[in-house]
Amino acid sequence: MTAPRRSILSVPGHRPRMHQKASRSAVDVVMLDLEDSVPLDAKPAARTAVIKALNDLDWQGRTVTVRINGFDTAFGFRDLLAVAQEAGGALSSVVIPKVDDPADIHCASRLLDGIEMERGGGAPIGIEATIESARGMQNIAAIAAASPRLVSLVFGIADYSASIGARLVSISGHGEAEEQIYPGHRWNFALGRLVMAAKAQDLLAIDAPYGNFRDPAGLERAASISCALGCDGKWAIHPDQIETINRVFSPSAEEIARARKILDAWEAARKQGLGAAAVDGRMIDQATVRLAQRLWDQARRMGLARPARKP
Repeated sequence: MTAPRRSILSVPGHRPRMHQKASRSAVDVVMLDLEDSVPLDAKPAARTAVIKALNDLDWQGRTVTVRINGFDTAFGFRDLLAVAQEAGGALSSVVIPKVDDPADIHCASRLLDGIEMERGGGAPIGIEATIESARGMQNIAAIAAASPRLVSLVFGIADYSASIGARLVSISGHGEAEEQIYPGHRWNFALGRLVMAAKAQDLLAIDAPYGNFRDPAGLERAASISCALGCDGKWAIHPDQIETINRVFSPSAEEIARARKILDAWEAARKQGLGAAAVDGRMIDQATVRLAQRLWDQARRMGLARPARKP
């Protein structure tokens, strides 16, 4: 079963003590960051610290990824080569920021091909593409189809906002106070387009972080909206956000029970040769069953539901 990616904790690459703490947290994915959270003069040291963390720490079964610098910088290509060559065995995927064109994914994928051939085996390293500009959003379908290594598409809300000239309404620019200036969800179209492109290629769709880690109610609202739109998880910038994100992106006991009731009713109708079934006075069809099956499978992957009893 694929490990869940409900919560992805971004951890500065130049802070080894934070790596240790993250390895013991309740997060699904630890993302060691070499990009925005690392000052320019600390980039080489951060790369060394991340490689050491990947090789030395006990990650206790957690998925571990690394966000490299963009290929439009002097650091990105070396980040990818060094991390994949020296610590590729511990790495689930590399996160590529500011992906504007499928060429970025082609480049990373070919480099990883060569590194893995040199390594002589092991699990392939995945790629996660962060969409952070109008150009990237325009090219998103081609980006999503660019490589079989792709695992997810990630929404980069702050840089995307700057790219399209949207208003800055909070200190971080990462999703807070949106309701003050827009009657609805300001990023509904962008996030919906990212979800559609991701799911068309059987990829995960991951939402941007929520910038105010002292606002759990705002985080829950933002996470609930992206979950409702079809996102599979959300980045976190602080360990205090992990519990809320995990809860929002996990099926509730009520949802699991409803899904099981639908699946049982459908199976009973099928055995009677019927093409439809009723649950609590409402008709269900195959589309309803697909929704229920998806939620049930998700709950099983997370250990929240037991296998269905065989008749």
